[in-house]
Amino acid sequence: MAGSTKGLKEYAKQKTQLTLEKVDKAIRELSLKGEKINFNSASQESGVSKTFLYKNKEVKKRIEELRQKQVDVEMNKHLKYDKTVKSKDIIIMAKDKKIKELELENKKLKEQLEILRGKLYEKI
Repeated sequence: MAGSTKGLKEYAKQKTQLTLEKVDKAIRELSLKGEKINFNSASQESGVSKTFLYKNKEVKKRIEELRQKQVDVEMNKHLKYDKTVKSKDIIIMAKDKKIKELELENKKLKEQLEILRGKLYEKI
């Protein structure tokens, strides 16, 4: 009786090992392709059930860490984009301010020109 369960246990270990190898290969391929790594994509790529991925502590931890790294990279990209948007807004504000100053100076110069033309006309 004990001999029959020993064979089953050995088969289960082999099957688990093969499944872990499939998952490992799938995760590496997803990483190389630059695709998102999560339980769903790992399950689809490897052909392994999501339940297995969640129940195996090592696999679960690995997927969660890789997923978090990808999220962190995306957040950094957004932060860089936000910085460029803010700096662009500051540049636009500075240009608008300079334009107003130049328009005011232009208006004053036109007024002075009119006054000088008037004085010149009076002399003639």
